[in-house]
Amino acid sequence: MDRGRYTCVLADAEADEPIVTAMRARELGRKSVVVGDRVGLVGDTSGAPGALARIVRIAPRRSVLRRTAEDDASTAEGRLERVVVANADQLVIVSALADPPPRTGFIDRCLVAAYDADIEPLLCLTKADLAGPEAVLDYYTELALPYVLIRPDSALDALRALLAGRVSVLVGHSGVGKSTLVNRLVPEADRAVGAVSAIGRGRHTSTSAVALRLPTLPGADDDPGWIVDTPGVRSFGLAHVSAESLLHGFPDLVEATVDCPVNCPHTADETDCALAAWVADGRADPRRLASYRRLLASRAGDTEPRGETEPRGRPE
Repeated sequence: MDRGRYTCVLADAEADEPIVTAMRARELGRKSVVVGDRVGLVGDTSGAPGALARIVRIAPRRSVLRRTAEDDASTAEGRLERVVVANADQLVIVSALADPPPRTGFIDRCLVAAYDADIEPLLCLTKADLAGPEAVLDYYTELALPYVLIRPDSALDALRALLAGRVSVLVGHSGVGKSTLVNRLVPEADRAVGAVSAIGRGRHTSTSAVALRLPTLPGADDDPGWIVDTPGVRSFGLAHVSAESLLHGFPDLVEATVDCPVNCPHTADETDCALAAWVADGRADPRRLASYRRLLASRAGDTEPRGETEPRGRPE
């Protein structure tokens, strides 16, 4: 979307067919149009220079990925809910293994958002030439989380296979190599790439979400899929996710709650909560419980509201 104009691709259009520029019809009222929406168009849909169609209908969304600026819904930022993308099948969580170091707290937040939106997660670990993935993968051992490792000179065949036929949205902190990855997947995308600063934070180089059709490789007949590149984010607020649903992002802890009292808040000061005993028995990683409880506390406004849930430089 650019100054009230939306770019649309007609259903079943070939990759080289022109895109259609459209504006939202007044009769839609306050309904917003976001990247990934399926819409009904009227007017000039030729895609010719100067042609303008109108969006008159927004189809029901089969999935909606949301985030807020903060976790606490009692704050103005927590109440400001942003739709990242509609109708996505997969959330690709892009995290560097070094420069900047991985932040499992951010990954946990993305997993919660993915499960809440009923979108499958995929962990994409970049800069695998600088550090190994063992620490991150060990943290997620119980989840059997699908992942791919990306090096600057590595082929992207494994990643392309996981993206094929799907709408995948890429999220990650600035500086993790997301824009570089997008440019490798879609060479004509020309997404801006920024350097990583000395303190390990990347500059924000992508400024708006954009959907990109993946190119069809020579000899391939299958739909290569679409990717949605999103701006680099420093936080992924979860005020839109209920306290009960937060646990869905921690499936390794769910079984323990069967032994909790009714309406257990699962907080550290709840003496009858079964989660601590579950971890003490070695059935889950204590770091996972700590991360879950940090999210619970953040919802109550007890921790930093910007989503900074762990020290930089190490998974926690």
